[in-house]
Amino acid sequence: EVQLVESGGGLVQAGGSLRLSCAASGITFDDYAIGWFRQAPGKEREGVSSISSVDGSTYYVDSVKGRFTISRDNAKNTVCLQMNSLKPEDTAVYYCAASAYSASWYFPLEYEYAYWGQGTQVTVSS
Repeated sequence: EVQLVESGGGLVQAGGSLRLSCAASGITFDDYAIGWFRQAPGKEREGVSSISSVDGSTYYVDSVKGRFTISRDNAKNTVCLQMNSLKPEDTAVYYCAASAYSASWYFPLEYEYAYWGQGTQVTVSS
């Protein structure tokens, strides 16, 4: 059984930091790109960041560039999303997902992610 489990969400003031983790099991982790998505109330889910399994190349949506950093530890089957300088507009449920469409500098589209976690709430107060 494939499982992706997010942790690290919570309530933080604007300007603060949180570190989200995604722990994967049931897949050959080294073969999968991992992405982070978020969905705010009343809004569509959006891709935030992803990291390739091939060479660790990364993608960030423009709104988080310079503030968020994604990393992976293949030995621990985990991916982390370090979120700094948080803003109220970062408030959302954050999901991690795994995609077998992993290549150097290729960032899978949402429908190419086969496995999803249950999400973790991030709330940034102003």
